[in-house]
Amino acid sequence: MSNLLEIKDLHVSVEDNEILHGLNLTIKHGETVMIFGPNGGGKTTLLMSIMGFPKYKITSGQIIFDGHDITNMTLDERARLGIGMAFQRPPIIKGIKTRDMLKVCLKDEKRFEEIHYLAERANMTKFLDRGVNYGFSGGETKRSEMMQILAQQPELVLLDEPESGVDLENMALIGKLINDALGKDSHFADRTKSGLIISHTGHILEYVNSRTGYVLINGRISCEGDPRDILASVKEHGYTECASCQRNK
Repeated sequence: MSNLLEIKDLHVSVEDNEILHGLNLTIKHGETVMIFGPNGGGKTTLLMSIMGFPKYKITSGQIIFDGHDITNMTLDERARLGIGMAFQRPPIIKGIKTRDMLKVCLKDEKRFEEIHYLAERANMTKFLDRGVNYGFSGGETKRSEMMQILAQQPELVLLDEPESGVDLENMALIGKLINDALGKDSHFADRTKSGLIISHTGHILEYVNSRTGYVLINGRISCEGDPRDILASVKEHGYTECASCQRNK
């Protein structure tokens, strides 16, 4: 399968402090990749850099998305190309109704009739006329984020710790919504949607299958393998072994 995303020797700084140090990563069309790593290792910086948030300065390297060099593109340009992101801690927007945010994600007025269908899938019907994430619980906020992703239909879905602050009942539904967004009901060879999921606990693997996992530590990819094997190793040894492996490369 061809590559959807190629990250080449990426260096990223935040407030003149380099966080990513020559990171390389490839995601194929239809592939779901999991990234683990300790706090402060650069996981969120990676997602924010792919999405194009101005605070995250790419000082060298390249990001290629679906054949386009997006290294210097703005956030909205990347979104229009087909990149979507669900945040670990999404912002609260009091002045904008959730319904209106969905209209922005749907783009085409002909698709506005899908709003109630999407809300029903995410169990968010009663929240449509409330401010975006205003007064929402952790699970409600994550369901709202996934509802927007389903409306946007991006080719690459970036998920920053989707299990964070979510109870088991909500996690099952969020897992289903993620699978819907990634087209997991299709045969692997027929999938086109790709995902990059950051996980701290690995709980999301109970609901969303992934064949490829990486550890991101100290701003570099440390190892690659089956996500469940990586998670088992981290639970037993922590990230100390990963750091040692990285130093020996």
